[in-house]
Amino acid sequence: MKRPSLAALAAATLLTAGAASAESFTATIAAGHPPVFRWVKMLSEVFIPVATEEMKKAGHEIAFTEQYGGAIAGVGEELEAIEAGLAELGTCQALFDPAKLGPQNVTYYTPFVSADARAVLSAVHGLHRNEPRMREAYAENGVVYVGAPIAIDDYLLMTNFPVGSMADLQGRKIAAPGAAINWLSGTGAVGVAGNLTTYYNEIKAGVYDGVLVFASAALPGKLFEVAPYVTKLGLGAQYAGAVCANEAWWESLPPEAQAALMTAADATQAWYMDALDAAVTAAFAGMEAGGAKIAEASPEMRAAWAAGMDNAAKTWAAGLDGQGKPGSLILSAYMDAMRAAGAEPLRDWDKE
Repeated sequence: MKRPSLAALAAATLLTAGAASAESFTATIAAGHPPVFRWVKMLSEVFIPVATEEMKKAGHEIAFTEQYGGAIAGVGEELEAIEAGLAELGTCQALFDPAKLGPQNVTYYTPFVSADARAVLSAVHGLHRNEPRMREAYAENGVVYVGAPIAIDDYLLMTNFPVGSMADLQGRKIAAPGAAINWLSGTGAVGVAGNLTTYYNEIKAGVYDGVLVFASAALPGKLFEVAPYVTKLGLGAQYAGAVCANEAWWESLPPEAQAALMTAADATQAWYMDALDAAVTAAFAGMEAGGAKIAEASPEMRAAWAAGMDNAAKTWAAGLDGQGKPGSLILSAYMDAMRAAGAEPLRDWDKE
């Protein structure tokens, strides 16, 4: 009988070794928001199929279970669910979990930096990849930053009265989410805490006269029906969260499996930004068609708004510094990254 060649034996050995190393993984992926939101839709439409294909290329298999809309975690509870192992992956929403992801909220304390969502997202993603201290908050809570950062388009002022100057805001009640309420300091307006789920009805009922909101949410929320005066101020695009993974589960994966998931996150980020750009364009067109009166704030009004604000960024950073967290470091790193990208902030929040 003819003996197999050494080359054939070597090839067979390699095939056997490859087969032995092939693994099958399972992962529950969670989000507090329902799938109608872009940052959840991206998981089903891009992250999961690309991750599945990349795992296959690496010789592995992965099966996902999707749990959205509060099925296992409400909005702002995703990090805790992933940390506890109720899900292996999910959207960690820094905007809704500021106590645990403090440094990740840097953009919400630095308005008037850039209306360019791509530039903001690139800067924050770069900090996560290149600045170890930016990732500390994740490690402290048993999760890992995977990628696919979530951007919010430029914030607008939408009101039920015309706005031509700062004087028009005097005494007016304006609602804003979370840290964005700081943006109203020094304007003469009265800041009121609010969120997308209540804006329409409360403006209609006269609880407040307007809101700070972004176009891609204003159109589906039909806010132009009750607040038809849209003023583009360049308050700024924002970072809201990203896909993260349970740390123990992530570290149990072989390197090529981790790489597959990070490739999926990169593809998801690209899809998300294209979808956001399209949504913003459609939002302005739709609001205008619905009767909204869209105007650009004058440079003088923008300058006066920014100049009159408290420097909440420095207060926020100092507060984090006092907790042993890198507040000032991240503030400076973010502002430096944005300036290097060509942004022209109306105020250098980190240098005052």
